Amino acid sequence: MLYGEEQIKNAKLEVFENRTKHRDYEVAFTITEFTCVCPRSGFPDFATLYITYFPKQWCIELKSLKLYINKFRDQKVFHEDVVNVILDDLVEVLSPQYIEVVGDFNVRGNIKTVMTASHGEKPQLSQPSA
Repeated sequence: MLYGEEQIKNAKLEVFENRTKHRDYEVAFTITEFTCVCPRSGFPDFATLYITYFPKQWCIELKSLKLYINKFRDQKVFHEDVVNVILDDLVEVLSPQYIEVVGDFNVRGNIKTVMTASHGEKPQLSQPSA
């Protein structure tokens, strides 16, 4: 097994302490090369994932997120489950104020699919005064 395959196989989401707890702020990730496998056809599915969260105690460590996301490339999973599984796993390790996961899947069979799942209440960021 190649070292990258081993890292992906053993991937676990990791967190680090939020060092800016005195203010609400938004963290946003765009994952442009998400892949998984359709459980009915066995064909690959491709998507762009958007993950946005407002941290409380914890922030997600990026390399662990990358490896975790890559675990899906050989998994047979429906689009609806992709965003919900990722959301549940991130809520479990982060316990954020708010988090949203969007799966924007490539067109397949003339159908464009976008799945959105969220957890918590989204804080309102203050707007700069003019």
